[in-house]
Amino acid sequence: MVGQGILRECILELDVQLVQTVGRTATGTQNAKLREVVHADLWDYRAIEGSMSGFDACFFCLGVASSGMSEPDYERVTYGITISAAQVLSRLNPNMTFIYVSGAGADSSERGRVMWARVRGKTENALLRMPIKATYIFRPALIQPLHGIKSRTATYRLLYSLTAPLLPMLRRVMPGYISTTEQIGRAMLIVARNGAPKPILESRDIVEITQAK
Repeated sequence: MVGQGILRECILELDVQLVQTVGRTATGTQNAKLREVVHADLWDYRAIEGSMSGFDACFFCLGVASSGMSEPDYERVTYGITISAAQVLSRLNPNMTFIYVSGAGADSSERGRVMWARVRGKTENALLRMPIKATYIFRPALIQPLHGIKSRTATYRLLYSLTAPLLPMLRRVMPGYISTTEQIGRAMLIVARNGAPKPILESRDIVEITQAK
């Protein structure tokens, strides 16, 4: 869902010359400056390394829900895919800005009781040690999808459909805890261009970045 949001904002921005997506399936979006790379093995990028250099920024939005998953399985996806991609990108694009979408409540200590938070924290810490120009961690909380964007997770789609009438009101009452897919996408572009005062950006920080522009 966040990936759809940043893709939309990249396509709309005039100074973005090329957007490349890498995933197991195509996005379904058609645009002249969009190049899609369909790649089955997201743990191994050797076959497509020729198409992974020459970029200013990576917006890494891949994620899965931890419900029903064991810690090794969740870590294999959340940590394994992210770090495999980041290692290749940092080698091919050392001057790149890498922006990783984590989640509110991620555990930087890696020792907390909540499994998904420990794994997200471990992933964040490993990314912040990568030999690359800059790494920023986005930790959004509740996200309101806009512009027809939908989650691929059926449970989330149901949740958003039920809460959709309330989200605009909640954003006014708790502006620091609810962001939209548009706000997150715009904030990612702003940070890629200008950096940010700290490496880990919580939901309130994300909203404030877009309001300051």
